[in-house]
This record gives sequence, structure tokens and C-alpha cells, in this order.
Amino acid sequence: MQLILRSFKLKLKHTFTISRESYNSQPTLIVELKEGEFSGFGEATSNPYYGIKISKMIADLEAVQSIIESTSDEAPEMFWSKMYPHLKENMFALCALDLAYNDLYARKKGKKLYELWSYDVSNNPLSDYTIGIDSIEKMIAKMLALPWPIYKIKLGTKEDIKIITELRKHTDAIFRVDANCGWTVDETINNAIELKKLGVEFIEQPMKADDWDAHKKVYQNSALPIIADESCQIEADVAKCHHHFHGVNVKLVKCGGLTSARRMLMQAKGLGMKTMVGCMTESSVGISAIAHLLPLLDYVDMDGAILLAEDIATGITLKKGVIHYSELNGTGVILTPPDDSGLSKGEGVTDE
Repeated sequence: MQLILRSFKLKLKHTFTISRESYNSQPTLIVELKEGEFSGFGEATSNPYYGIKISKMIADLEAVQSIIESTSDEAPEMFWSKMYPHLKENMFALCALDLAYNDLYARKKGKKLYELWSYDVSNNPLSDYTIGIDSIEKMIAKMLALPWPIYKIKLGTKEDIKIITELRKHTDAIFRVDANCGWTVDETINNAIELKKLGVEFIEQPMKADDWDAHKKVYQNSALPIIADESCQIEADVAKCHHHFHGVNVKLVKCGGLTSARRMLMQAKGLGMKTMVGCMTESSVGISAIAHLLPLLDYVDMDGAILLAEDIATGITLKKGVIHYSELNGTGVILTPPDDSGLSKGEGVTDE
């Protein structure tokens, strides 16, 4: 098996702003595992909040290249367990590797990934579409430019209730809001009352990730369900989030890929919590992997690829919230960089 690493800078259609940062492009790492006629693809983006850089992912994967390339027919769960001790300090790199291995494994078996897992995709949830923080006029314009059944609205400003009030005047769509750790306990409890009146379904990660006393107080007093994101990174966090959040948003890059995400989602379901998977503005490589988890989910946010000015791959398609799978096996991905060349080992791509 051959390990191939490529990095790209994904340009966004619009400046994307959340409570703590704004950006116009997203560096990403694509991992390809090639064996004979088959290739599997995985992805992980850089992320300043978690201190993850493309150069570090590349270095950590190259450090275990010989172990990776000596692997052949192990089940993905065994492969993940073998690689975890080497990559446990860089779960983003482990994610990209795990996605690629799952994709390759399913392709070699001649099945789509959800078929390999015996999942029923006939009742998949719809994906929301994210509106980043901007002027209210621009947020309304972005929403009206892409009619959608569910919107996730980024908040964390001094006029959050006004934003949702104005947006609500233009659509009957379901709203979800994400404050990205930008609120206090009192703000969250008070905002939840008003947001419920405005047809908001739930609030995602309103407060700082490690303030567990605050989370518990909000959990006990909120008029709306609270979903953990930054507070739920790895498998051990699911149990911590129980009785502090009503559900968890599992991000593949944070937990180390599909293999660990499936365990986290099943654990959350066993605890009676709502399940969600979100994205990190990945290309269709990462987004297509998420699609195979849909039967395990109550909610999903997998709009990353449609936020891009230009994608570097094909895979699943997303139309008005409905996910359509590729006809190809595995995750269904084909890498199609715009210049048909790619950038090897991070050349030309900054980590900012």
C-alpha cells in the first residue's frame, strides 16, 4: 500500500465568520492510500483553535509511513487501533488516514461504505446550510440566495436576537444557532427563551468548552436543547457531556475519523442523547465520508463543500438538504483538483 499526501488551499465563496475568527480560504490535507487498482481518500483541514497545521499532519504521517504501507487487509477497526498510539497527539492526521483506509477497504470489497456497515439510508436526515456572521442585510441576502429547509446561523454578537428576528421575516425554514463558545450562562438561558419563540430548533455550543459547571446549569434551565461541539472532541468526552448537554456534534477530524466517530455516536445514542455530525469546511472528500454516517444521526451539518468557490473532488451531492450518494464504491470520491496537479507535501500552502 502506498501513502500519498497532497495539500490544497480551498477558496471560499464568501468570507466566513464565526464568534472567534474570520477566513477566506481553508488549507486542507488529502491522504490517498493506493493499493493496485484501488485508491482510498481521506481529508483533514488545518484549524487554529485546535492548533493543527498542515505541516504537522504531514510530518506525523510521514513518521509512520512504513507502518502504514506495510498494512494490507486488516479491518479498519484494527488499523485504527494500530495507528492510534502513533497519532493520538494528532487526531486530525489520524482522521485523514482513517477516512482513506475505510474508503480503500470498502472499494476493495466492492461496496459503498454504508453497505459494508449494513446501514439503511432510506430515512437520512437533511443537512442544514450555514450562514456565517455578517451584517444582517448580508446574512439575509445569503439566505435568500440559496433557499434551504434548514439553516444553521452563526451567532456570538451583540445583536443575536435581532439577527434571528430579521432572518425569520424572510423564511419558514428550521433555524439552528451556533454561538461557538461566545455566550455566558445568563445570555444562553435568556436567549433560549427568545430563540424558541422564533422557531429555533437547538443551540450549539453556547459557552466555553471546559466550563462544565456552566454547561450543567444551562442544561438544567434552557428552553431549548443544547448540543456540544467544542466540548465533545474524543470518545471519552461523550460520557462527560451526558447530563451537561442534550446531544453531541461529533466532528471526524477531532475524534480521529469514521472508526471512532461510529463508536461515539453509538455511545451517545445509548445514553439517550441526540446525535449530530458536523463539518469543518472540507472538500467533497471529507463531506462524502460524513454521508455514510447519516443513518446514525438526528442532525447533520455537511455543507462544507458547497461553501467553497471551487471543489477539489466529486462525491456526494447536496440539493436543498437532501444528500445523494455517488455511484462509486467506498465513500464515492474522485479527486479532481482544478489544475489537475495537486500540491505535494504542502508545497505552496500556508498553515494560517
